[in-house]
Amino acid sequence: MSRLSGQTPGWPQDPASDHPAAKSDPALLRLHDFTVSLPGPVPIVRGLELSVGRGEALGIVGESGCGKSVTWLAALRLLGRNVTTGGEVLLEGRDIGRLSERDLARVRGGRIALIFQDPSSALNPVQRIGTQLTDVLCQHRGLGGEAARREALRLLDRVGIADGPRRLRQYPHEFSGGMNQRVMIALALAGEPDVLVADEPTTALDATIQAQVLDLIRDIRRETGMALILISHDIGVVGDLCDRIAVMYAGRIVETAATRDLLTRPRHPYTQGLLAALPTLDGPRRRLTPIPGTVPAPAAIPPGCAFAPRCPIAISRCERELPELTLAAQDQRAACLRLGEPVAFPGAPVPAALASEPAGVPA
Repeated sequence: MSRLSGQTPGWPQDPASDHPAAKSDPALLRLHDFTVSLPGPVPIVRGLELSVGRGEALGIVGESGCGKSVTWLAALRLLGRNVTTGGEVLLEGRDIGRLSERDLARVRGGRIALIFQDPSSALNPVQRIGTQLTDVLCQHRGLGGEAARREALRLLDRVGIADGPRRLRQYPHEFSGGMNQRVMIALALAGEPDVLVADEPTTALDATIQAQVLDLIRDIRRETGMALILISHDIGVVGDLCDRIAVMYAGRIVETAATRDLLTRPRHPYTQGLLAALPTLDGPRRRLTPIPGTVPAPAAIPPGCAFAPRCPIAISRCERELPELTLAAQDQRAACLRLGEPVAFPGAPVPAALASEPAGVPA
């Protein structure tokens, strides 16, 4: 895209704002030592290190309360003034956390687009779909009048919404959940983003519509070459769409690796537990192995490994020492003091999508 060369819209003109890694960092978007805290302060996200390259698909998985959605909402300053962030959010090596609200508004939707969990609440209920689409096209691409209307119709057609002229005049409540999610995807594409953050994009949809929406995201990635960050509880969905997976627990990354490596040879007990709780569609029937307990509240995270109270192979050292994310295998890192020790949750299945071909979509 032309925006990758020269002055990028939304960047401050002051060259002192450039991060030293701007010319050497291969990552398109990187979170460096990123923290999110509530007043108190109560840490929600703790020292996160994440990156996604151009055209790459990164999946983020974990139970509810692990900080997956909060991370990206906070990174784009969408959680209000009571939330405090630390560290850096580097887009092409430049810290967008230092941008003014006006400059950051150009980045949101223009460089980084979001698809929210609940499209019905994310869309404005008192504005027609056409108005919402043309507003985004005006803000991020400078289109107006008939040019904006034609592009809005093209976007609706691209996401599989027929009878575009009539649909542009309708309100969100006149669409089904699946159709509203397609509208959200159209809004995300309107700014021609470099990164698409999809936060549980199929949570409220039935299985058939889920498959259609995921196929649509896959096709759009193939056509545009944009990077994708897919947040999901469903590790099978992430395995099907993503090149790499990061597993979050209690506000930290506990394991990260290429998709096939992580799903076939998980190293962290939490990843093993997530896979052991995954049902299979073929083979002998087996009893699922749930992970005992729940994710600790942010104010009650233990001093050592946060997963230790739920881990079947935890030792006393785990309760005192905070494990660092260390190399467990080639391009695979895990934060566990007992790497190489007995498997915590044996018998974890491999998702069907991994059985025949690698995950991810070539850019």
